[in-house]
Amino acid sequence: MTATLRILEAAGAQIEPHVIEIGERVYARGHTAGIEPSAWDSLRSTKVFLKAPITTPQGGGFKSLNVTIRKGLGLYANVRPCRSYSPFVATKHPVMDVVIVRENEEDLYAGIEHRQTDEVYQCLKLISRPGTEKVVRYAFEYAKANGRKKVTCFTKDNIMKLTDGLFHKVFEEVAADYPDIENEHWIVDIGAAKLADTPEAFDVVVLPNLYGDILSDVAAQIAGSVGLAGSANIGEHGAMFEAIHGSAPRRAGQDVANPSGLLLGAVMMLVHIGQGDVAERVHNAWLRTLEDGVHTYDIFKEGVSRERVGTSAFADAVIARLGEVPERLERVSYAAREPFALPQPAARPEAEKRLVGVDVFVAWRDAERNPEVLAERLRSAAGEVPLAMITNRGVKVWPEGLPETFCTDHWRCRFLVPEGQTLTHQTVASLLGRLADEGLDFIKTEHLYTFDGEPGYSLGQGQ
Repeated sequence: MTATLRILEAAGAQIEPHVIEIGERVYARGHTAGIEPSAWDSLRSTKVFLKAPITTPQGGGFKSLNVTIRKGLGLYANVRPCRSYSPFVATKHPVMDVVIVRENEEDLYAGIEHRQTDEVYQCLKLISRPGTEKVVRYAFEYAKANGRKKVTCFTKDNIMKLTDGLFHKVFEEVAADYPDIENEHWIVDIGAAKLADTPEAFDVVVLPNLYGDILSDVAAQIAGSVGLAGSANIGEHGAMFEAIHGSAPRRAGQDVANPSGLLLGAVMMLVHIGQGDVAERVHNAWLRTLEDGVHTYDIFKEGVSRERVGTSAFADAVIARLGEVPERLERVSYAAREPFALPQPAARPEAEKRLVGVDVFVAWRDAERNPEVLAERLRSAAGEVPLAMITNRGVKVWPEGLPETFCTDHWRCRFLVPEGQTLTHQTVASLLGRLADEGLDFIKTEHLYTFDGEPGYSLGQGQ
């Protein structure tokens, strides 16, 4: 951080840093989020946060400060440019230039987890239409503002048909508003393989949170090094800029760490606050430093690098080259770029919503874990709501299950009314009362709704 701020000052950045302490020492003072309550006032005042890499203690009740800041301030779009700097930084992909736009608030990172039985834990995956629309539209607006030609979406909607299916559906809806930008969709597993093998086939890639977290690190690493990549976290009420990489306590205080990731995050910050001319000076000086072979230990390579330097000396080298431009690497230009308005999700009419069933999750096991035995007990308590299906870890085991299926002590028991009928909450409550009288340990329920006649729940086999 010290090296980065020295470079920004030398380049003429019109900024006034307000320093707040975050991370390990704040955790040690008893603040489990890694940030003191008073620091939020500073963030609200500046609306811009250049964050150094920090350490989050493992285990216990400690929260990730990154997640806290992103979600607390509504920083929904994580933007991570991943570009190669061949031949000055080793890479197998010398023409790579990909920008990952990652949804930043939802998905499995909602952090809603439960232990439900002796054997089974769950993590809820939450995808919302407005959250998806904001980040997808941001990706297209970013592409438009930066002269990018294509936006690609990665999901796993062949398996997660509702959550990832919504992300894919919204992507196609938004893409229709940008006819001049090419769009495509890949299933995330083959898309990730393609990204790792042929990154030049991609331009801007937009993904749900977990996939984006993983693949942005992969993309940065195959471009040359995670240590060279900066990122922006953009929201309606503020923005946070940082290096992609995390902390390295074993390197702290030794004047050896590469400041490039944080510096490029600061370049993105300067563009965001309308100082594109300064951002251009810094970025081009940094590129010239790479070209001249002045490298920190992590990218130093005999025959390519000329001088191995530490953190402070690398900053000095960048400062000495302010005003210069690269000769072989492509120079950057930010001065003419206009900031674009952040997108807002469109208002939509509410769907007609009908309660047609309930999934009751039961903790149960007997010596043989026989679903037929469980089904008999459930049916005796079902009353007017028929038992339609039992699954175990998502696999149907009743009726007509396979005897080879391995079962845990965690059972999803689906009660569903005949087509055309509607349940009430009172009926569901009565059903749960009868299950309790039967001595069954129900640990969770999920109501099954239709929305405008379409099922709002995953269908089991035979459903």
